[in-house]
Amino acid sequence: MVFHSICTIFAVMNLVRRWGVWIRRVHRCRGFGIQSPTDYSFVRYVINEHWPYYAYDQLNGDDWLTSKLGRLYFRLANWRQPSTMIQDEYQRYWQAGCIETNFVPIINKVELARVLVEDYDGWEALLSKCDQKSVIVVEGIWRDWERWHKLEADEKTGVTFDLYYCGIVFFDKNRFKQNYIINF
Repeated sequence: MVFHSICTIFAVMNLVRRWGVWIRRVHRCRGFGIQSPTDYSFVRYVINEHWPYYAYDQLNGDDWLTSKLGRLYFRLANWRQPSTMIQDEYQRYWQAGCIETNFVPIINKVELARVLVEDYDGWEALLSKCDQKSVIVVEGIWRDWERWHKLEADEKTGVTFDLYYCGIVFFDKNRFKQNYIINF
């Protein structure tokens, strides 16, 4: 009985926190205020796309955050169409977005990759393999804001998107460096 009550309290606290994040970022929904047509299109049609995709029914069954991030990763793979990616726990989402993607333990060039914000070595290893077209998703940025802000400010990164639960980093230096906060 006590265990059930504690679980209920944590579930309510988690729901309140999610709503608090959403309310603080509500004015940043769906690309509002983004002047770049490229960035607006990316936010509108990749990050915050609300139409149900063909594979969403097959990708159900995870907790709410895994499902939310997994659907984003599905849309990113669908948008970027990477030929090679590093194997990871979200592989079924990446693969559903791009069937042609080969998953390998080590890559030579980053097209699309995911790294945890706490994984300093993983970030450095990926960074050395990035070019103008590379995209890296940094998961869990809310757990280490200081680290995320260092990644945003890094001279090697370009446009970044702060989605609270993850960050997306582009490396195209031909574009003006910009850090967006998005309600995701």
